[in-house]
Amino acid sequence: MPSNPYRDIPQVEKLLADPRIVAWSDALSRQVVTRVVIAATDAARRVIADSGTSSSPEELIGKIEAECWRLASRRIRKVINATGVILHTNMGRAPLSPKLWDAAREANAGYSNLELDLENGKRGSRAGICPELISILTGSEDGLVVNNNAAAILLVLSALARGREVIVSRGEQVQIGGGFRIPDILALSGARLIEVGTTNITTQDDYLSAITSETAIILVVHPSNFRIRGFTEKPDLAALARSIPAQVALVVDQGSGVIGEKLPGEVGVGSYIKQGAHVVCFSGDKILGGPQAGIIAGKKRFVDQLRDHPLMRAFRPGKAVYSLLEEHLIRRLRGLDKGHAGKLTALSISELTAFGERLLLGIPEGKARLRPWPIATGGGSAPDETFPSVAIELGNGEGSQNLLRDLRALPVPVIGVIANDHVILSLATMYGEDEDYIARSITKLLGFGSWGGQPCT
Repeated sequence: MPSNPYRDIPQVEKLLADPRIVAWSDALSRQVVTRVVIAATDAARRVIADSGTSSSPEELIGKIEAECWRLASRRIRKVINATGVILHTNMGRAPLSPKLWDAAREANAGYSNLELDLENGKRGSRAGICPELISILTGSEDGLVVNNNAAAILLVLSALARGREVIVSRGEQVQIGGGFRIPDILALSGARLIEVGTTNITTQDDYLSAITSETAIILVVHPSNFRIRGFTEKPDLAALARSIPAQVALVVDQGSGVIGEKLPGEVGVGSYIKQGAHVVCFSGDKILGGPQAGIIAGKKRFVDQLRDHPLMRAFRPGKAVYSLLEEHLIRRLRGLDKGHAGKLTALSISELTAFGERLLLGIPEGKARLRPWPIATGGGSAPDETFPSVAIELGNGEGSQNLLRDLRALPVPVIGVIANDHVILSLATMYGEDEDYIARSITKLLGFGSWGGQPCT
């Protein structure tokens, strides 16, 4: 009598009791692992039904482990950025300093006065003193915090221009990562887009001649991830601000969050305020170096309209963002923290070379080397601008892709790039990470050592 191939599939409970499967419960929970096991056994039954072939229990366990690893790799966890892009959007942009995290811990690990006025015991504003700090840092009359800069722009357009016209230069109708398009956001807000100028040239007269009784906003947009070079022209913002009617708001999507940093092609938030912008929007987690947030600075009469708009309730952050941002802004004003990008761009070539030499101490000559490699700020700031720096060059040819993959599979993944068939690990963006862990990881993956330690945390 022929054997029943379905009997070769172990029971779900038996698979869940296998030590190799049990080990994944801590990382994923038993419930998630159970779902993976059930899906794998169901798939095994379908294969038998379709082809009559069955997998061995060992093969089935291997498939379950592979799926558990795939799920675990999707969890949000620490990685080491070796790409040379400082504010890498895919890796969370600006890392928060441990001191900042520790300072905000108490307000988040227990109850807080998020919306409690301690003076009168009644309901209060959840913004803390962020508005005052934003005002002082940027030179504006008032400030507001929302979830991100896209929310800031949508709120401004919805509150100040719904059903009315917004004038935008053709050269600033940008799309940034994730499909965020200025024309789409304008349409979503209920405002009407009025295009002026050309891709490379928009004059003050272009803006002024487009203003009608229906105009609510002139919107100036940060180019974010590109630059137009050559034969270009745009008006002086201060002159434009002086020339527009009082009922028209001059709004700047500054984006990058530059305050006092000297970055090529970047205009600081405070500079826009001084030149007469009524509202300036920017990100909290780019050059500013704080948590993800959209920050709005500007004239109090406009910020009050934004604060009172119904969308504000949907866009307002929680206590984690407010407490972290508040502490970060205080540290910026005290001169204690100039932001992650500021720290890394200030590193000298000699500091980075010494760091790289320490990492390569145990690797035979010819298997890895230090080489010049520029870094970029990233995060939609100073596009196409780079800074001199140093990197480690590893591997060669087809094996480089495997090495890059193995670096991503480490207990704490190291995320590098490939250039000219070599793996490149930027020393600047790795600076300050666990040197011993990085050195042992590189040595092991190149085949000159054994894994003998715990991953850094």
